[in-house]
Amino acid sequence: MNERVRVKFCGFTRAGDVAEACALGVDAIGLIMTRRSRRFVDIEQAAALRAAVPPFVAVVTLLLDDEAAWVDEVISRVAPDLLQFHGDEPAERCAAFGRRYLKAVPMGSVADVHAYVRSHPQAAGFLLDSHVAGGQGGSGVAFDWTRVPRDLARPLLLAGGLDAGNVAQAVRVAQPFAVDVSSGIESAPGIKCAQKMRQFMQSLRRDRTDEGTFA
Repeated sequence: MNERVRVKFCGFTRAGDVAEACALGVDAIGLIMTRRSRRFVDIEQAAALRAAVPPFVAVVTLLLDDEAAWVDEVISRVAPDLLQFHGDEPAERCAAFGRRYLKAVPMGSVADVHAYVRSHPQAAGFLLDSHVAGGQGGSGVAFDWTRVPRDLARPLLLAGGLDAGNVAQAVRVAQPFAVDVSSGIESAPGIKCAQKMRQFMQSLRRDRTDEGTFA
């Protein structure tokens, strides 16, 4: 098991929520830049949120089958550290933008995770979410964590239905490189709850302390 599970909070729309999350010690902030999402932020909003992120916290922009011109504009004006492709984008399209990327795996419809991973050899990592192909994620629904492969030499991020009440168990079962949460730390779509964010981080830290591997 990893000594430390990384944490990405996703779906921000307010600078104050970004600041709170960074103060809690998250590793990455996710900005949703596909217009299909209730948590969509436009370029100006995203650039302002990106400016609120301190050094050594990564910024990830989530896209879903968006046109190439829009992806190029996101890269140019928001300057994300990673792109996250959440749709049916093939490997060559994801790689064409010249940025490191994560690829979401729709666990609601993908039976062979190994084959899906092999289809994206250039991906920096894979986000396993509970949605079906063509879905957006962020539904607050979990999938069967025992389906997460243990023998992939690629970083796996666990998403889908995580919150402070189940994240420690999810990590023990799936043993991911990182966890990704959006709805589980919200009071409404795109509106983060400071208490839920804090409880989420506390649950992870408490679990690692109990195992004697997180001081």
